[in-house]
This record gives sequence, C-alpha cells and structure tokens, in this order.
Amino acid sequence: MRVVRGIGDDAAVVRARALCVTSVDAFIEGVHFLLEEGWASAEEVGHRAMAGALSDLAAMGAEPGEAYLVLALPAGFGEERALELVRAAGSLASTCGATIVGGDVVTAPVLMLSVTVVGWADREEQLVGRRGAIAGDLIGVTGSLGAPGAALALMSGRAAPGAGAERLQARARRPLPRIREGLALARAGAHAMIDVSDGLAGDAEQIARASAVELAIDAAALPLHEGVAEVAAQLGLAPWQLAASGGEDYELCFCAAPAARGRIERDLDALGAAQLTWIGEVRAGMARASFSVDGAEQTRVEGFEHRW
Repeated sequence: MRVVRGIGDDAAVVRARALCVTSVDAFIEGVHFLLEEGWASAEEVGHRAMAGALSDLAAMGAEPGEAYLVLALPAGFGEERALELVRAAGSLASTCGATIVGGDVVTAPVLMLSVTVVGWADREEQLVGRRGAIAGDLIGVTGSLGAPGAALALMSGRAAPGAGAERLQARARRPLPRIREGLALARAGAHAMIDVSDGLAGDAEQIARASAVELAIDAAALPLHEGVAEVAAQLGLAPWQLAASGGEDYELCFCAAPAARGRIERDLDALGAAQLTWIGEVRAGMARASFSVDGAEQTRVEGFEHRW
C-alpha cells in the first residue's frame, strides 16, 4: 500500500518510488465550464477536472498514484453539491488507480478546482515527453476526436441538435483519461506523446516545437466521433477542422518508429483499449504541425483556448 497516511492528518504520507511525476491543473467557472442547466452539473465538473489532470499522467506514461484536490466554493454552492463533486472526482481517480489523499476547501467568488496528481516510475526511460519525435516516425492518436468541440457548439446554440447530440454531450461531460494506453505506448517505445486537451492542432504543434520537426498530418485520416460531421456542416467547417481545433478530447497523440507499429497495435488490441488510428508522419524541417487533404496542405488550423 503506497499511502501511509491520507486524509485526516495535516499532511499526506506516501511511500515513494524512484521518480515522481507531478501535474497541477486549475479549472475555473466561466473559463473551463459553466454551472448552468444544460451545461455541467457539479458531479460532471468533478469528473472532468480529475480526468483532465490524470490525462497528463497518461501522456507521460506514468503510473497514477495520489491526487490532491483544492475546492474554492462560491456562496450558496451547498454541501450536497460539493460532496457530489468530490465523490465524482474520487470515483474516477479510483477507476484509474489513483487515490485522493488530501487538499483544501476555501471560499471564492466562483467555483474553482485545483487538482494535483502524482504519478510514479522506476526509471526515466519509462517516461515519454514531447521532445523525442524524430523524422520518419509515424503519428498516431487514440480514440475519436471532435465530440467536445461539437458539444460546445450545441450547448452554446451555434448548432442545432441532431440525432447524435446526446452522445456528443455525454462524451464531452465524462471524458476518460487514457491511462492504460499511455502506459502501453510508453512500454512499446513511443518517442513522444501529448494528451489532446487543447485541440489536436495545438497539441501536435507542441510536439513539433519541442522536437524541432514537422508533424505532417493527413486530415482525412482523423478519427471523428459520431455526430461531429453533422455539427461541422452547420458551422461551415470541414469535419476534420472541427476535430483538429476543438479541445478537451483527452486522447493521446504520439510519435513512434515504424518498427514499433506492430507491437503498438498488438498491445493496445490486447488491452481492449480505445481505437488506434495512424494519422501522419514526422518530417525534418520547420517545427510545426501541418494538415493536408489529398496531398494539398490546408490553411493553418489553430488549437483550442479555454474561454466562454
């Protein structure tokens, strides 16, 4: 048991391993979510906040350990809703192999959560960052893209709901961090990896800049969540544009050598994990992410910025 002392003392005590991997995320009402009918419940806010934090550990290939949750509650928020939020965060943490062992509660003008998650590894070589992509690597992505961006368009009234609206919104409200996939990809030798939280366009650009390479992505290969194409049409966008620019997918984008492709496919399939799609290749040249359709490079696509 890694946790020696959890909630109940002035500080948590845990048994350490060789390497500690720590990520801190803030989630603020009016910036990352709205607490209004039809947008997000307290339970969904707790789930999403923990999912976003744990997704960072997935992108590093770290084993989840402990989580620390700070709640800043506005007047009138109520004990019942606060408990719903914490239970949802704790439930997802437990599902992913993590434990909430501490935190704090304060008052604030709006609801804010700060989630600190700690992961562990025994050797630095077990961890993956953004800097390792090299020319010739294949680019892959887990799961499907675009559901949260499409759901935001629906909830804000920029698009009318269709047959798949409920599934899009459910996917956006309860994302699942790809912990198992991240560990498997790290073991299989992924050279670089990032979680898709700010849109594939922006996050692929982060790998490109850190690795000083070009990530050349085939826009037609992007795995679209069901219903994204219909919402994109209402917005006057190509489906891939909505998928590449929307945020909070919490999938993993990674780069790996062609020789590792077979093992990656076998290992993820053995896990019964999220679908895997190969979407491009890494090239020497300008540090950027580029998107092409039928070989023709497309207008630059921006990533997602959290704002309402």
